[in-house]
Amino acid sequence: MRSLLLPTLWFAACGLAMAKPKPKTVAPESKKTVPELTAAARPSIVTVTQIGRGGEQEALGTGFVVSKDGLIATNMHVIGNSRRIQVQLHDGSLHDVTEIHATDSSLDLAVVKIDKHDLKPLALGDSDKIKQGQAIMVIGNPQGLKFSVVEGIISAMREVEDTTMIQIAIPIEEGNSGGPLIDMEGNVQGIITLKSAVTNNLGFAHPVNELKLLLEKPNPVPMSRWLTIGRLDSKTWEPLMGARWTQHMGVIHAEELGEGFGGRALCLHKQNTPASPFEASVQVKLNDEAGAAGLTFCADGNDRHYGFYPSGGKLRLTRFNGPDIFSWTILADLPSAAYRQGDWNTLRVRVDADKIQCFVNDELVIEQQDSVLRDSRIGLCKFRQTKADFKNFRMGSSLSQAKISEQLAAELEAELNHFLAKPSEKDATMQKLIAEPVAARHLLEQRAKILDEQAASLRKLQNEVHRKTVTKELVQLLQGAEKNVGLLKAALLVSKHDNPELDTEAYLQSVDRMADELKEDPAIISNSSAKAAERLLAYLFSENGFHGTRSDAMDEFSNSYLNEVLDDREGIPITLSIVYLDLARRLGLNAFYGVSLPGRFMVAYNDKLPEGKETTTFIDLYAGGKLLDAEAMEKFIARTIGREVEKNQLQPATTQAIILRLLNNLTSFSKRPEQALPYFDLILSIDPSAANDRLNRAFMRLKVGDNSGAKEDLGKILENPPAYLDIQKIDTLYHSL
Repeated sequence: MRSLLLPTLWFAACGLAMAKPKPKTVAPESKKTVPELTAAARPSIVTVTQIGRGGEQEALGTGFVVSKDGLIATNMHVIGNSRRIQVQLHDGSLHDVTEIHATDSSLDLAVVKIDKHDLKPLALGDSDKIKQGQAIMVIGNPQGLKFSVVEGIISAMREVEDTTMIQIAIPIEEGNSGGPLIDMEGNVQGIITLKSAVTNNLGFAHPVNELKLLLEKPNPVPMSRWLTIGRLDSKTWEPLMGARWTQHMGVIHAEELGEGFGGRALCLHKQNTPASPFEASVQVKLNDEAGAAGLTFCADGNDRHYGFYPSGGKLRLTRFNGPDIFSWTILADLPSAAYRQGDWNTLRVRVDADKIQCFVNDELVIEQQDSVLRDSRIGLCKFRQTKADFKNFRMGSSLSQAKISEQLAAELEAELNHFLAKPSEKDATMQKLIAEPVAARHLLEQRAKILDEQAASLRKLQNEVHRKTVTKELVQLLQGAEKNVGLLKAALLVSKHDNPELDTEAYLQSVDRMADELKEDPAIISNSSAKAAERLLAYLFSENGFHGTRSDAMDEFSNSYLNEVLDDREGIPITLSIVYLDLARRLGLNAFYGVSLPGRFMVAYNDKLPEGKETTTFIDLYAGGKLLDAEAMEKFIARTIGREVEKNQLQPATTQAIILRLLNNLTSFSKRPEQALPYFDLILSIDPSAANDRLNRAFMRLKVGDNSGAKEDLGKILENPPAYLDIQKIDTLYHSL
């Protein structure tokens, strides 16, 4: 999803300070004075607090009442993840949040619910009608100083990384995130979100119309389940010595000060360590190179262990014999050109009976004779206030990448040299690189650094190698897939086609865990498709917050990437259906199938009525799981697209058909030929007979100047022309090229 962090903008951990008094202006008679507005709004302003494990306050922000029956609007970062949340009303009463009613991480907006039914909501304005120079005011809790008021004006409407923001001439300080931006008629026009690092008198707010979308299409999650979102898998990991360890699909995030000396904290894996010699590896990225985080091994579950980690830009191997600094021994501390600051780095250790070897990005950086500790546990470590991300943790007898033989390295070098001399003659080079994708990727990266002037060409080729590799895997998967078997993995490979770093296995395992929660549920094992359908809907939508995108345009790439749909629990009809169908398949619910209807992808299942007749029920996942009979479905489609559903469109969609529809969505969302071409390449690799897609690719190739590629596509169409195309025009275009 879109990130809202810019180099000059940062999320206020909350925020507004008292400003110096400004010269008063005479308000029109139709508008209220600031004291009048403050008195009217004050009963609707609340304090939102994150409560930590020990009951202590961890973060504080502002919120405001948006409904009489307990809905409170604030910022997403104010409520965080897996933390108890408390709301304090203007009368001082404290209320625990019972439900996260709606969230949107890309907009940093959240709506929470408390058990209170006589609140006074603020009126929501229309942010599409606000004007530059318009007077506004904000009420908030700067630095915990409750109900502070400051006046200002709307400076401008700004585009901040594809999102429209309200720029306001108001100083922002900690404590007011989530507070309302109120116009002089008492209507909320925005929600305070960002602060500028350029000047103190500059802030930003999200338009209130974006909040209205959350209220119209909520994705409620009970507090009991919200407290589990982002938690580590307790069957796999054991945190020690404090700090905060969270897990978002395949990535573990560590932050906050540990309880050990120097802020040390560990997170140990529960799997048994392999017999010696053994290896452990993990990819780690630090938010600040002054920090320290990496691998721990030979740990006893208390204070004794080794640590291999980047610290201050260097690579360090330390032996920890106890709880204090006097029991620490730094065995090695040295820089390495193989370490990439600010990026993901693969750390690996090999432990023998009397020797420890430490690698960064497969380069040996430390070899230490040491046999003092040989306890059995392995895991992760962090120090000080470091924030770090970890992924792809592994352990085994040998984890090193296969070495490239001298002959293969020479062949790849020769192929690369040929490509750099004649980039247009790349077919033979491509075949060599696809055969050795890992070696090729590594070699391409090395050459790109050495040959800066040719780096753009090399990286383009690297991306093509990755995409060709993913394409090959996807085609092989689809050739063996029946019905919905392999559907989620195939959809994740479409996402990986655009994101080489995506860990598909982590997402597949996350859905396995979802299935584990349901496999013994009475409704699932009841042999009733209707009961199972309703239980799956309740699980996904009521308990886990899945919901349809709130954008009418539905043109978000993020909502077509299954990893982001699983992360953010927001999607379009086809991606929500893929999640539903895959979960049903894992639970053995084979009655459910996808239906590729025009204008709306749906899930369906068949049931037999008591009199022996068969009936079909359609599930509109985009509408929150609305159940439709055949007649209601046909009326909906006719109303949506202006034509009736054809019989052949009611057949169960194959895995290949679903993936092709997903890819066609991506081509339609693409705004440039360069963006659409990789999707057409993938479509035609899956279905070479798709003449219409081949014609579209020919036109795209013409737009980017690839005349020979366009002519190749047109020639293949002419070899076996379909009746619905104007072959004479295609032939004329072919010969003109």
